[in-house]
Amino acid sequence: MNAGVTEQHGAESANRYCLLGLLLAYSVFWIWLAIDPLNRRDWLLENLLVLTLIPLLLLTYRRFEFSFTSYCLIGLFLVIHAVGAHYTYADVPLGYWLQDLWGLSRNPFDRMAHFAYGALLVYPIRELLVRQTGVRGWWSSALPVCIVLAQSGFFEVLEAIVAMIVSPELGAIYLGTQGDEWDAQHDMAAALGGSVLTMCVAFASSGALKPEANSSPQ
Repeated sequence: MNAGVTEQHGAESANRYCLLGLLLAYSVFWIWLAIDPLNRRDWLLENLLVLTLIPLLLLTYRRFEFSFTSYCLIGLFLVIHAVGAHYTYADVPLGYWLQDLWGLSRNPFDRMAHFAYGALLVYPIRELLVRQTGVRGWWSSALPVCIVLAQSGFFEVLEAIVAMIVSPELGAIYLGTQGDEWDAQHDMAAALGGSVLTMCVAFASSGALKPEANSSPQ
């Protein structure tokens, strides 16, 4: 019994060190991209998400600890977001390269980031629902997808309000519409598609991506 408790304690300590390393690595990357962004005012607006999400995760860590997989997925999305904020989403060099490669009419990085939002964050959302509410079965996959879609719509409205209030002259840059009048709807569809894809993979992988299998009760 003591050996089992000691082993569990050691695993928890190792997990915390990994999380600390993940946080430090992201912090270094974020600071590096913060040094000379393409548009400082747009960068500040874009980073309202980071300045809200990371403190929230730190403050709630003792009350609810996500699995290491979830933290990695959240971190990966924040890396993508940091790149988009540094260049402004419409001017990311990788997006221009893909635009030329695929013959697109616009830089696709913004759309890819919205797809990544759904694909990467639906897993932590599902983990939170499963462990906090006990939802199981089909609903444990359907509800996270619905939440991703609802969040996408909320953020599109919030971004428009922030752009109008804080910096109206940066509206087009901050929103990254690139002349697309249906940009908000396309972004929401991308996030929805990403979340559905992840849930389909979860079903097809025989539980390998199920949060309840990766996380231990707190």
